Amino acid sequence: MSVNWGGLIGVVIFYVIILAIGLYASRKTKGSTSMDDVMLAGRSIGLFVGVFTMTATWVGGGFINGTAQSVYDSGLLWAQAPWGYSCSLIIGGLFFAKKMREQGHVTMLDPFQMKFGNRMGGLLFLPALSGEIFWSGAVLAALGSTFSVILDIDTTIAVIVSACIAMSYTLFGGLYSVAYTDVVQLICIFFGLWLSIPFAMTNEHVTSIAETSSTWLGTWDNRYAAIWCDLGLQLIFGGLPWQVYFQRVLSAKSARYSQILSYAAAVGCMVMTIPSVLIGAIATSTNWTATDYGQEITDSNIVLPLVLQYLTPQVVSIIGLGAVCAAVMSSADSSLLSASSMFARNIYKLLIRQNASETEIIWVMRASVIVSGAIATTLAITINSIYGLFYLCSDFVYVVLFPQLLSVVYIEFTNTYGSLAAYIVGLTLRLGGGEPLLNLNPFIEYPYFDNGEQLFPFRTFSMLCALATLLLVSLLFHYLFTMEILDKKYDIFKCVTNVPTADVAEMLNMNSIDEDRKEDFDSEVSKSKSDTEKAGIDNRGAEIEL
Repeated sequence: MSVNWGGLIGVVIFYVIILAIGLYASRKTKGSTSMDDVMLAGRSIGLFVGVFTMTATWVGGGFINGTAQSVYDSGLLWAQAPWGYSCSLIIGGLFFAKKMREQGHVTMLDPFQMKFGNRMGGLLFLPALSGEIFWSGAVLAALGSTFSVILDIDTTIAVIVSACIAMSYTLFGGLYSVAYTDVVQLICIFFGLWLSIPFAMTNEHVTSIAETSSTWLGTWDNRYAAIWCDLGLQLIFGGLPWQVYFQRVLSAKSARYSQILSYAAAVGCMVMTIPSVLIGAIATSTNWTATDYGQEITDSNIVLPLVLQYLTPQVVSIIGLGAVCAAVMSSADSSLLSASSMFARNIYKLLIRQNASETEIIWVMRASVIVSGAIATTLAITINSIYGLFYLCSDFVYVVLFPQLLSVVYIEFTNTYGSLAAYIVGLTLRLGGGEPLLNLNPFIEYPYFDNGEQLFPFRTFSMLCALATLLLVSLLFHYLFTMEILDKKYDIFKCVTNVPTADVAEMLNMNSIDEDRKEDFDSEVSKSKSDTEKAGIDNRGAEIEL
């Protein structure tokens, strides 16, 4: 098959339009040196744009391609990501959005560093970063597979070009560009996919999906019941500690708006998953040997593009390709901005150069967009399963970050000792279960281990062990120091008895609740750190009320 030049031209036009919208929106931040303007769109996102950008962020290429792949491979029963992430958004709106927005944080990691210290916050940055990078890799991989089928273009080239387009307008426009392009992209996803459904369903080689429902609905096997619950809980609670989510929460005009955005996006995710489920069902019900494809599907990653290419007219397939492109852009740009925002503020600013100006931080953020994009592009090219990457996104976030998020928002007595111990325990137990996608063999055989397969819900077990460790170790060290069993000089993290001075603590607390005085906070923390360096104070305090 030769290159589909008509489709290629259509994609180029789509990319030019998206790039133009992104660059136009970037004018809102032109000349601005404020982190709030670039990272949070000046905290001015209203309901209309907010609902679109929140929904489009989750409904990415991994979401629509991965759902179709899962329905084709294992049935609707195992396509857990759509309802899992929808539940996650509802829980986020109920219990986390309002609190985080009212405290006026700039990134999700701010409260972690306030409570556990900058260095512990740096450690927690690693699973947060991996989640964003894996997410970007998943959506870029989805686009590459679609391009290779519909346009007969090399996957590597398609992934690289798409990543460059997403990075280009994210570099200069920040959240303004990402949010405004999300509006257009979500509309394209909705109409592009729904347009293809009637053509695909009425194709002569497709049996009615009502007759094949026993196949595409999937079958229940009690042997895998624990794994099903494990993955479902991972998606629900592992979908919470994401900078890409909290970036939209923190950019909302008000705390109430941040909750509404979460609820609306939950509904939007469920609605937007319907065409992907139908495409997966259609693929299951198709006699592929009778189509121009001429063979059964051996690579389920390309289920959605195969349906678009061989079961719909060429014009419709090109429009469907535009929908996939839109889905990829809407998620990739968001994840790249989220990862770079956390690095620039929570690592570079608070750990490496505390005296850095906001202009310098913004340029560091832009450089981070390029580095994050390069890593995500490499993952998209080298890892095979789109849906596997989609699950892996929330895996380490669930085990390591969710207990910590619960702690900083709702549990006052936890401290850095508990946080570090929980981090080590959770990560060790999770890695011990192995990960086929990363070619990591298990070194812990959990109960019901069978021929290299973990049938025990070890992800949830790892998370619960991490949470229990966080609570128990925090209580233990609090008791040891407050009862003077251990001298306060051994409080090396300075979070129980050897706490920062009142002035520094006040500055730290101000950072979370008074967004109008952030510049003063940055300079005061720097001054306080210099004044107290001799005493070994490291700008942290576990007892500070969030």
